[in-house]
Amino acid sequence: MATKARKKRGSEGRMSLGEHLVELRRRLFISAGAIVAGLVGGWILSDWVWAMLRRPVEDLGALGREAAITYADVTSGFDTKVQISLFIAVLIASPIWLYQIWAFVAPGLTRREKLYGVAFLGAAVPLFLGGAFAGWSVLPNIVRLLASFQPDQDAFFLNARTYLDFSIKLLLAVGIGFVMPVFLVLLNFLGVVRGASILKSWRMAILIIILFAGIATPAADLMSMFLLAIPIVVLYFMAAGIAILHDRRVDKRRAEELAEYDLENSGGSETPSEETA
Repeated sequence: MATKARKKRGSEGRMSLGEHLVELRRRLFISAGAIVAGLVGGWILSDWVWAMLRRPVEDLGALGREAAITYADVTSGFDTKVQISLFIAVLIASPIWLYQIWAFVAPGLTRREKLYGVAFLGAAVPLFLGGAFAGWSVLPNIVRLLASFQPDQDAFFLNARTYLDFSIKLLLAVGIGFVMPVFLVLLNFLGVVRGASILKSWRMAILIIILFAGIATPAADLMSMFLLAIPIVVLYFMAAGIAILHDRRVDKRRAEELAEYDLENSGGSETPSEETA
């Protein structure tokens, strides 16, 4: 009987804890292999990406300012190239490792939740890349602003590793900020939050978005802050609109189901007798 029960559980698609761990290890190996393979492309593209990131500093030199990127030790140049290559590899391999995460979680989700998750990933990836591009667009303004706080007669030398960390954190922060409205839509589709609640909280949302943009950019650079905040605010209201439309469809479908089973007038059986009387 125990053997039959184990077979029955296996036929239903259930997995033991050991099988889950084996599956997790397999997914991790595939993800790691994709990132390692992406390192090849990242190594090839690293010089171009580094040239794009260091362009704001070179522009300061073109304006007559003594500005340059420096390397603290002998291995700094190699370490910087490896760090850029790894960052690019994670981006290149993102469809693979995101799918592996999804494939590991998906068996425990319903069909509707799987569809919502696929739509979320399909919208989140381009929005994240768009946010990273927006962060790169405001990077020159940030560098110029920070350089302006130093006297003109002083040299503006930046450590390569420190500057790279600053640039990557900026791109990641803005990319994640662009994805957050899509996350709100996902929560709405899963029934966690209503669209009206999202729209009702717009004042608090705008305040949080401005604070986030202010943290991601220097406080004195108001132009860059608003250039980052405005697209996120627009995405927030778009997310609220999509959530409200979805709630209306759900409420309409639910009302039709209640009307089909005559549940709208439950408890109203006294009305006919009153009319008869």
